[in-house]
Amino acid sequence: MPAPALEPSAELLKAASAVNDALRALLPGGRIAAPKGVYRFRTLEEANRQQEAWLAEAMAQARVDQGA
Repeated sequence: MPAPALEPSAELLKAASAVNDALRALLPGGRIAAPKGVYRFRTLEEANRQQEAWLAEAMAQARVDQGA
């Protein structure tokens, strides 16, 4: 991966796209773990709990989709 730079380039865009694709592949069924929208949390712990709940829902749905 190229080093971070202040100037945009096609090479950096391609590298960022590759990272994004790899991260998306880690999610069950290629789903986005959080529903679209703006969420406000009072604490970081509250945000983490919600993120874990969304991930658990996505994983459970992936199991259902697989017929398991």
